[in-house]
Amino acid sequence: MQPTPRPDALTPEPRGADEPTGEQLGTGLRVRHLTMMGLGSAIGAGLFLGAGAGISLAGPAILVSYVVAGVLVVLVMRMLAEMAAALPSSGSFSTYADEGIGRWAGFTLGWLYWATLVLVLGVEITGASQIIHGWLPVLPQWAIALLLVAAFAVVNLAAVRNFGEFEFWFASLKVAVVVLFLVVGALLALGLLPGSEPVGTSNLLGHGGFAPQGMGGIAAGLLVVVFAFGGIEIVTIAAAESRDPRRAIAAAARSVVWRILLFYIGSVAVMVLVLPWDAPELVAGPFVAVLSRTGIPALPLVMEIVVVVALLSAFNANVYGTSRMSYSLARRGDGPRALLRVSRQGAPVGAVGLSVVCALVSVGLNWLLPDTLLGILLSAAGASLILVWVFIAVAQIRLRPRLERDGLLTVRMWGHPWLSWATLGLLIAFMALMLTDADARGQLASAVCLCAVLIGIYAVRSVVRRRRAGRLPGRG
Repeated sequence: MQPTPRPDALTPEPRGADEPTGEQLGTGLRVRHLTMMGLGSAIGAGLFLGAGAGISLAGPAILVSYVVAGVLVVLVMRMLAEMAAALPSSGSFSTYADEGIGRWAGFTLGWLYWATLVLVLGVEITGASQIIHGWLPVLPQWAIALLLVAAFAVVNLAAVRNFGEFEFWFASLKVAVVVLFLVVGALLALGLLPGSEPVGTSNLLGHGGFAPQGMGGIAAGLLVVVFAFGGIEIVTIAAAESRDPRRAIAAAARSVVWRILLFYIGSVAVMVLVLPWDAPELVAGPFVAVLSRTGIPALPLVMEIVVVVALLSAFNANVYGTSRMSYSLARRGDGPRALLRVSRQGAPVGAVGLSVVCALVSVGLNWLLPDTLLGILLSAAGASLILVWVFIAVAQIRLRPRLERDGLLTVRMWGHPWLSWATLGLLIAFMALMLTDADARGQLASAVCLCAVLIGIYAVRSVVRRRRAGRLPGRG
């Protein structure tokens, strides 16, 4: 199949109707749906279970790591929102890399992101099924995983508005828990709960000071926390299926960024205020460690339920993200035409089916090869996020003049071009920082290798297509 030719002027991707047929996606998502999808994808086990790892590396100064990572995320999302508001597309940053950098970049970035989320899907569903198996040991873990994947396949095949409503309430449960944690944590810190006393700054500044591990600890913490913000970019993928993409992207991107910063930084601030940074229970489970101070007897079960909800909400949003990305790639001639099949409800049946099958394969790898092949793949998945952000920054810098020329800008990157270049510089500096850490260096190497493989596939495919085109009658 020949790739779709690109016009000289940039035009948004065609949008479907409320009851689409053929190869068009439906519409119906609202701003609140997009906001919760972004929150649901980004706020997961990384916050509920992984924040303690960052605290153990940097102490209370992990707050600096979160602020730096948060600023970087805000800048990248602003760049992405500028392009997405001008050119709404279910392929989002893959489409913009295609337009701004070249066809090879759109192909590579799209499948890199798809592969990253597919690997994460397996981890999320395996983690959830393990916890549920602990509640219901009579059910085999593989059966639980199969039931969960099947259930979310049905959800993703529903009309997009119904899907958005489901994810809205699903993610809302998780957000409510974070808000409750912030309130209870603040009351604990102020000594306003029965049996508690004001903690002051004893934990924040004691036990070796605010930065007990120095700048090295802050840098090590940054390597851990920056990946926690992954998933926020799904907002711009979903916006193409909203009724008013330009307005929806501007509102949702702004709302998601600041809410996630509040939840992450606020939650970590509570943790380092209420408990000493070197408390072993923080690493085991920071939320449980803080809330156990309230004396709630059923706390472990409550937090297990919260973690399951977090994992399944992220899984649901990521199935959506992978299916829309592969659908968009197929529309541009960079994927099989079978992925273009759309149901009467406006859901990409072929793309959802591919994501579900690959999720099951990833679950199988997670069980069979947890410490070998899957570990290598997951390392690549972690660092791939930084490569995605680098592509976004380069695409925005390249596309901005064309967007201005065509009069498509409704959201603007602050301080362009200087702040755009500064953002790209920060991303490159972060990659350099990764080279100083053995584990992070391996992750970056794995991600670069995966990227190189995809570029190689594109090159081989392009050669094959040119040779086939040369054999057609009437061609040289």
